[in-house]
Amino acid sequence: MKQDLVHGGDWAGYEKAYGKPPLDFSANISPLGLPEGVREAVSAALSTADRYPDPLCRELTAAIARKEGVPAEWCLCGNGAADLIFRAVYALRPRKALVVSPGFAEYEAALRAADCAVEHYLLSAEQDFCLGRDFLEKIRSEVDMVFLCQPNNPTGMTIERPFLAEILEKCRQTGTVLALDECFVDFLEAPEAYTMTGALEGAEHLLLWKAFTKLYAMAGVRLGYCLCSCEELLEKMRQAGQPWGVSSLAQAAGLAALKEGAYAAQVRRLVWKERPWLERELAALGLRVIPGEANYLLFQSQRPLAEPLRQRGILLRGCGNYKGLDESWYRTAVRTHEENARLVAAIKEVLE
Repeated sequence: MKQDLVHGGDWAGYEKAYGKPPLDFSANISPLGLPEGVREAVSAALSTADRYPDPLCRELTAAIARKEGVPAEWCLCGNGAADLIFRAVYALRPRKALVVSPGFAEYEAALRAADCAVEHYLLSAEQDFCLGRDFLEKIRSEVDMVFLCQPNNPTGMTIERPFLAEILEKCRQTGTVLALDECFVDFLEAPEAYTMTGALEGAEHLLLWKAFTKLYAMAGVRLGYCLCSCEELLEKMRQAGQPWGVSSLAQAAGLAALKEGAYAAQVRRLVWKERPWLERELAALGLRVIPGEANYLLFQSQRPLAEPLRQRGILLRGCGNYKGLDESWYRTAVRTHEENARLVAAIKEVLE
């Protein structure tokens, strides 16, 4: 039976078809590979694999709390951010939710699984997919949850923190939970100017999601966390999933990743240098490029690219299955200069 995959990163399907690994631009992962310290920590943790993992992730939670500057009681670890998105929805059981489109598919997937009515706020391509101030009008008392992504996936566009503060206040007034996905915020040149971590205190209706997946190239490890000052909600989320949601290997990997400051800085510098270059090169080919700020770029091509590039050994994320986009839109990760140059050359060859 053929299965349609929602996300990018289907390297396994490519290898099955072609017998070799692809150059994968479809998943927004650090191109530098797993940090050596994380690799060593996972190997060392194998000796404890015969025991159940700590279901409360005590050591990892404490380390994350120190990094984020919040009490450990405000942190819940999970099997990737997607796991925690589903847990939040199952814990809250919203009747109606507001999501921004285009956006990460798992928000709506979780809401639909919980029989929640989903209302879409469509971003405009003419406005480079920036969130408009009329979004505030969509937050009403009958809306139980609002989902936002900072920066947005797949557009890479950010929301200014003063506007986010207005959204948070409107949610407080209407009794709405603001679910804010910050899984890509660390790739911004000034993440402290965009994160809402500092707004958690006194805002029990604010949920923040973060993950180790992207910055530390740990997609296969599956590790994320949720921050919220409402400990009762976090406990409901804990009970909404399996009791050992984070393996002992993942916990060891997370602890090691938090010590990889030099690696993280190197990844950020690479992205900050390569993203503008890649944006210019794609635009020079006549493609419309959205000026995103994350480790990926959304662009439009009137010529099909995904399959021709696949035949050339390159995976690109086709965005036709995003609500608000069509088959002419693509998302590419930002990788090393050599890899980015190879992508540009391949696209140029297809377009000629």
